[in-house]
Amino acid sequence: MARRKIAFIGAGNVGATCAHLCFLRELGDIVLYDIIEGLPQGKALDMAESAPVLGIDAEVVGSTDIKDIEGADCCVVTSGSPRKPGMSRDDLLKINAKVMSDVGAAIKRHAPNAFVIAVTNPLDAMVTQLKRITGFPKHQIVGQAGVLDSARYRTFLGTELKVSVQSINAMVLGGHGDDMVPVRSYTTVAGVPVERLITAKRLDEIEIRTRNGGGEIVNLMKTSSYYAAGTAVFKMVEAHMLDKKELMPCAAYLEGEYGVKGLFAGVPVVIGAGGVERVVEIQLTPDEKKAFDSSVAHVQELVAAMDKVIAQGN
Repeated sequence: MARRKIAFIGAGNVGATCAHLCFLRELGDIVLYDIIEGLPQGKALDMAESAPVLGIDAEVVGSTDIKDIEGADCCVVTSGSPRKPGMSRDDLLKINAKVMSDVGAAIKRHAPNAFVIAVTNPLDAMVTQLKRITGFPKHQIVGQAGVLDSARYRTFLGTELKVSVQSINAMVLGGHGDDMVPVRSYTTVAGVPVERLITAKRLDEIEIRTRNGGGEIVNLMKTSSYYAAGTAVFKMVEAHMLDKKELMPCAAYLEGEYGVKGLFAGVPVVIGAGGVERVVEIQLTPDEKKAFDSSVAHVQELVAAMDKVIAQGN
């Protein structure tokens, strides 16, 4: 039986980090695609040459020909301009909307049955454009957002409490931007509500740091994060490829859930072999719902701004 195929459209730091984790887990054959000649081929060869050391049997191909994603079971889209110092996610709209249009058309042509995970920022607008261009049903396309944001929240809480991050359950919902919503009412430490362990004032500070987590790394490294981001995408790919039915916060297309219709927003979803198999609705507190609605309103503004940019370019 042929191994399944995972295509990474964009072989930069995030894509390559995720690809390497998928390779180590032997989730399937790997295709690294990028427009920079030599970059995907070199990373693929480097990865393939580690296989004998680890005893891994998987094909790794690097290419600058998008046709090589043909028949992929899962496509991870990281291509586009990265976030740079002083640049908001909104600033990326003009550049990356065109990239998503080209990528979406290629996926539709060469991998029409793939489960698509969008990573490119500004995430909520980019996954919207990918869905429009591919025409894929809502279960077949999703955005990576909440897995990474929740991991940051758990990291900061674990540091604050000096406990294992494995003891912490937390979710960050809403748009993947500076108004994302850490859901305090569902955050626990070994089952204990976090509000019983950390003061409200200190939680406010930790949640602000969570919202600014991406920018903090950009300011330090002068480029976007990739270890945590790539690992977050890996968890989504793994859940799909192994049919794990794993509940995780992702940017899913909503059709009435949480009072949102026709937009992508970060909510708890179950990911398995069928892609986004269902959206799980949880009861938010009035303050959390207000924050969530505000975050979704910003997603609407982002999509509207993207539409304006696209219209001006035509």
